[in-house]
Amino acid sequence: MSSAKVILEGNEYELPITVGTEGEVGIEIRSLRKLSKAVTLDEGYGNTGSCKSAITFIDGERGIMRYRGYPIEQVAEQSSFVEVCYLLVFGELPTSGQLEEFSDALTRHTLLHEDMKKFFEGYSSSAHPMVILSSMVASLSTYYPPTTDETLDLNILRLLAKAKTIAAFSYKKSIGQPFIYPRNDLSYTKNFLHMMFANPAEPYEVPEVLDHALRLLLILHADHEQNCSTSTVRMVGSSGADLFASIAAGINALSGPLHGGANQKVMEMLRRIRADGSNTKKYVEMAKDKDSDFRLMGFGHRVYKNFDPRARILKVAANRVLDELKLDDSLLDIARALEEVALADDYFLERNLYPNVDFYSGFLYRAMGIPTNMFTVMFSLGRLPGWIAHWKEMREDPNGRIHRPRQIYIGETERAFVPISER
Repeated sequence: MSSAKVILEGNEYELPITVGTEGEVGIEIRSLRKLSKAVTLDEGYGNTGSCKSAITFIDGERGIMRYRGYPIEQVAEQSSFVEVCYLLVFGELPTSGQLEEFSDALTRHTLLHEDMKKFFEGYSSSAHPMVILSSMVASLSTYYPPTTDETLDLNILRLLAKAKTIAAFSYKKSIGQPFIYPRNDLSYTKNFLHMMFANPAEPYEVPEVLDHALRLLLILHADHEQNCSTSTVRMVGSSGADLFASIAAGINALSGPLHGGANQKVMEMLRRIRADGSNTKKYVEMAKDKDSDFRLMGFGHRVYKNFDPRARILKVAANRVLDELKLDDSLLDIARALEEVALADDYFLERNLYPNVDFYSGFLYRAMGIPTNMFTVMFSLGRLPGWIAHWKEMREDPNGRIHRPRQIYIGETERAFVPISER
């Protein structure tokens, strides 16, 4: 199969076929407009391949997800988040020497320019941490030179290193506590948790179980091919926009409740159930009732028609966190009960409505003490290496060009302008 044929108004057009390494088939329609003046219409781009990418492969029917060819289960079990950053951004697993050098560089670039603290002082205490994160990432371009071939690797390091400091500082700002500076003796994940939860009045030791859970959360969110925010990064970057500006645009896209807010909606649902007496069976029945407006958040996935492979991993981590920390939290109790009821109900099993990554990530962030308004910020920290990898891949594509979608106009046809005196 080397081509596809389109018949339009009696005319036949032959279009080339592209086949990916995993057998995915794409019809290249670039020549269709030149030949026929027709465009394709795919609202929301749900069936349109906007690029060729070698970063992440997903097969939702079979529940498969791979980073650069490596199964997500193996990556999550055997790697650190820093190692995954290197893999996604540079394309291969690092050697021990490369990983040590990369990790050391991330540590040395964690501090923010002291002048940037004044930006935090200017934000309202009620400012959402996600808004602060996007603003501060955009402002990095005022402190560092534009991303060129010479500065590319250094700016990538700066962004990966400083994003967690910005995120932790935005949280401290929201609760009125002093900033906690990063420590060079801590790992990437422990450093972030220390900046989040330490304070000058008492020492804070990061529990190993929470460090392990955060490592998994960041790794499993590191990339998910062409979603809304990743496509935004590519679209903005296609204009030649700088790395910092492009990533800030991705953060803003992720801030939307239909994208990055799913695990936050899980928490809101659990609070609603708690306020109504914690009757999980009642809400499971409501979710099955087509006349009810209640939706069971955190179950099922638009891409995965099977069990989300990331959710399997987080389920184990969630149970480990709750068992080791012996947390007494009514919302977490409701979540576990809801999971148990839904997984035993044929209605959900027949429809493959299993708990997804958002269900367990919200569950885990809650257990770690991270407030709900920080959930999308955590999502951003995890997704950062994926965004950078896609921006870099787009930038290095010799056939790349500025993104310029078409439209089907449905407005008024030509009409004469009416002067204001006659209206």
